[in-house]
Amino acid sequence: MQHPRIALLATALAGLSLSSAFAHSSHTHGSHAPAPARVAETPYGQPGDPQKVSRTITVEMADTMRFSPATITVQRGETVRIRAVNKGKVLHELVLGTPEEIRKHWEAMKRQPNMAHDEPHMVHVDPGQRGELVWQFTRAGEFQFACLLPGHFEAGMVGKVVVR
Repeated sequence: MQHPRIALLATALAGLSLSSAFAHSSHTHGSHAPAPARVAETPYGQPGDPQKVSRTITVEMADTMRFSPATITVQRGETVRIRAVNKGKVLHELVLGTPEEIRKHWEAMKRQPNMAHDEPHMVHVDPGQRGELVWQFTRAGEFQFACLLPGHFEAGMVGKVVVR
């Protein structure tokens, strides 16, 4: 039989290991490479394989609450690297989704502005920095990208992805 103090110490150490494994669950900066367990298809595609990127599309974000370009066009099945460059002096993000998903996420962000999230279809970029995401657009249609930080989406910080 195990001594109670040893069992308590083992439980505490296991908790520390788990908490350090999940410590970075808030907004992240930089590139997103999909973890194998997280690759799931959405109505607008799935996380892409960085080895299969056909091209890099640079999207600039500005404090005028605009993306440039405001529309990007890709081919169905194409895997692209979206490089988000923050030209402004405040944090911006680029979130991919259907118009409905973007609106739902925006509503959630209004209720919880400090919501922690880190998904392969989004990238958060500090002022003067750049971040990347790799995405495979598997379905034809029109989708959106937006900055859902408080006040940004409302000010028109939204763009369009056309998948042919």
